[in-house]
Parts: sequence; C-alpha cells; structure tokens
Amino acid sequence: MSLSVDIRKSYGSFTLDVAFEAEDETLGFLGASGCGKSLTLRCIAGIETPDEGRIVVNDKVFFDSEAGLNLTPQQRKTALLFQNYMLFPNLTVAENIGAGIGREVAKEERARIISEELERFGLRGFGQRYPAQLSGGQQQRVALARMLAARPGILMLDEPFSALDAHLKGVLEQSLVSLFEAFEGTILYVSHDIDESLRFCDRIAVVDAGRIAEMGTGDELVNRPRSVAGLKLSGCKNAVPVERIDGHTVHAPRWGVDVACAAAVPADATCLGVRAFYIERAEGPGENCYRMRVDRTSDSRFERTALLAFLDRDPADAAVPFDGNEMSYLHQHLFWRVSKRDTDILLPEVGDELWVRIPPDKVYLVCR
Repeated sequence: MSLSVDIRKSYGSFTLDVAFEAEDETLGFLGASGCGKSLTLRCIAGIETPDEGRIVVNDKVFFDSEAGLNLTPQQRKTALLFQNYMLFPNLTVAENIGAGIGREVAKEERARIISEELERFGLRGFGQRYPAQLSGGQQQRVALARMLAARPGILMLDEPFSALDAHLKGVLEQSLVSLFEAFEGTILYVSHDIDESLRFCDRIAVVDAGRIAEMGTGDELVNRPRSVAGLKLSGCKNAVPVERIDGHTVHAPRWGVDVACAAAVPADATCLGVRAFYIERAEGPGENCYRMRVDRTSDSRFERTALLAFLDRDPADAAVPFDGNEMSYLHQHLFWRVSKRDTDILLPEVGDELWVRIPPDKVYLVCR
C-alpha cells in the first residue's frame, strides 16, 4: 500500500501546493482552518480537481494532468469521512453500512460484511434503525463501519471529532482505534488538535498557507520543531521573532530582551519558542532572568496561565500599548503556565511583580 501526491490548485489569492508520500501508516495533517488540509483530501478523493500534478494510490493513477487522466470518485474507491458523517437519512443503519459495497459483491457476502462491521463497532441490534433514531456517537460509528465495509484503497478522515464534547470524544476515540487496527493501508487524518494528532498518527505533516511546512514524527514536532507553523501548532504559547546576536544569544524585539540559548543559534534563525510550562520562578537577576509584572491570569481545572509583561525592556524596542490592537499587545507578553497541584508554588496574581527564568536548554529556534 502506498500514496504519492504532488499537486497544485489555485483559488484566487490562495494556492494549494503539496507534495508528499505515505506507506502503510496514519499520516496526520495538522494546521489552522483554511490552510488546505481538507482540500488536499478532497483532491485525492476526486471531489476537487487539481490544476496540475499527479496522485497515485497503491500503484493506481488517480490523477495525472500531463496524461489527461482524472478518475471519478467512484472509480477511485476511497473512503472520506466528513465532520457531519453524511449518512443517508432514508436508509437503515445496515443499508447505510452496505451503501459503499460494490454491486459485484454477492448478496450473501454483502450480508456477511455488514454483520461483521455491526459487530466490530458495537452496533449489533441497531441494523434496522434510521440515523435520526441514533445518538451522535452512534451515527459516527455507523459512518466508520461504512468506511470499512467499502473495502477502500485509502482511508481519509476530516476532523471527525470537531463537533463532539470532551466526554463523547474520549469514548469514540476507541471506535477509531478499532477502525485503524482493522485497516491495512494508508490513513490520512486531518486535525487542528495536536494531542489528537499525537494519539493517532505515525507521522504529522504541518500544513501552513497551502504548503507543508514540515513533516515528521510526533516526537520530532513536539521536541524539535523546524518551522514557525510547527512551533505554534505544537502548542507553544511563546513564539516571537528574533535577531541573532552571537552563537548562543538572540534578541527578541517584541519582548525587548536578549535570550541566551543552550543550542547554537543558526545564522538564519527567525523565531524563538519556549513552552509556557517551562518558565521558572527566579529569585533575582541572572542568565535569562527577567523582572515581570502579571497583567492577566486565567484558570483551568488544574493550571493557572499568567500573562507577564517585561519591566526592563530595551529602550530601543518601544512597547505597544493596548489600544484595541489585542494581538500586538499579547505578543509583547510571556505566557507562564503554573500547576495548581504544586502546593510549593505561590500562584501569580494580577499586579504581582516577580522574577522568572527561561531555561536556555528549553528554547526552540526555527529558521522558516
């Protein structure tokens, strides 16, 4: 099983230009809304037609602009699960599952496949019900069962959990595990959630403005990001432009401070990142120690996030006041995440002035 994609498609000011290959694996597409993740899947499925390029699945050419070849969606025999599942409301659960099975399949074999998928996804006893009689979670399981029943050459899932609450999402993730375990071949998984991508995907492609910014394992993306898009999509709250000072120091104009880095600073370094939970409270001046003011706080169940302003900024880096430009104001601050479960740490409060430290070995530097 294999997949090879090299396509381009333009929509006015937006251009999709992606090239990648995949084997028997789950390849994730991680990116913000509108970056081209779903469009890539739709081009593979034949719902959209690229302007140029080539798509090959399991040695079968789906699309080749030079050869003038463009198979129909039916000829491609792919399985694409959308966010809304797209079940047929006038068909029963069993009929929905069997909808993708080819007409050449014998009646007895069709019944066997449907029965097998009903059992696999815990839908035994629901075969004669209609989609309107099912919960959202049950509808999703029917959609997953239909995908496998069709015996597709490739599986593609487009943010299948985006409309679900946290509890139901956790339950249904197990159904997805069953799907992935039963399928032998390439699976493409679109998401904007880094944790979701890490749980399901062998590799992750970071998509930014219609292009793949980087591709690698989840561990590589989290611990060794190589692009600004990868840095931000991996969940790094602190990502700011920098200027190289020397082999181990950069200047961050938005923060108005210099930052020492344990790793060598590349000559073309453009951005620095540090995760909010790596920030440490400090006693006073020192390497990467900064005097801060707590401007905002927000609480989750187990953590408090503090927005810290640098009090000793370089005079050459003028501070941007909050005058309606919320993003510029926020980018001047350092996000600090403090665990509420650590009783030895005093939680920061708005107005507090304190010292914090950015560990030099926890600094990420990217060049694109």
